[in-house]
Amino acid sequence: MLSLSIRRSVRGGLGGVWVRGPLPGGGAVLAPNHHSWWDGYVLREVALACGQPFSVLMTGRQLARFPFLRRVGALRADEVRAGVRRARTGWLVIFPEGELHPAGPLRGVQPGAAWIARHAGVPLVPVALRVVLRGAQFPEGYVRVGPPVAAADLPGALAALLAELDADLLGSDPEAPLAGYLRLVPGRASRSDRVDWPSRLLAWLTGDRA
Repeated sequence: MLSLSIRRSVRGGLGGVWVRGPLPGGGAVLAPNHHSWWDGYVLREVALACGQPFSVLMTGRQLARFPFLRRVGALRADEVRAGVRRARTGWLVIFPEGELHPAGPLRGVQPGAAWIARHAGVPLVPVALRVVLRGAQFPEGYVRVGPPVAAADLPGALAALLAELDADLLGSDPEAPLAGYLRLVPGRASRSDRVDWPSRLLAWLTGDRA
């Protein structure tokens, strides 16, 4: 029931989720920036679309506020042994900035994601993530995934990936699909994307069917 509620929330609140880059095919630690309330939900839906088990580390304060999220894969940030086990069998998301920050550049990288990836023996994957309002009625989720990196390279790789995603968005036509990104999770269509019956009838009556 909770899983279905999250899915409805993403597909009803966003215009969709688009992904670019090599998604891991098995156990991995995903290390994304954390600049939106939607981030965990978006990555969960991407994982499910890829047939991957999903878990996420959350701060104790946040998990205490939303304890029901344990039922859909959430762990407290200090539950590292459980995190290692989860990373061996699916995607474990760890936000290396440590907490939610305003949208912008990367705000530092803590060592937890790299530590768990090393002890689990799985890839450490940088992920850039933005939920933005472009030319449509509803915000859209964009995920850019980089190749696995060594622990020492994560800060630079994640910052570069985030800058690339921001450049992609800045250089795009806001009313056109973002080039190079695959729509992996459907979402809610904008009202402007739907042609209602009065509009179609008027076009038919006036002969303006272009």
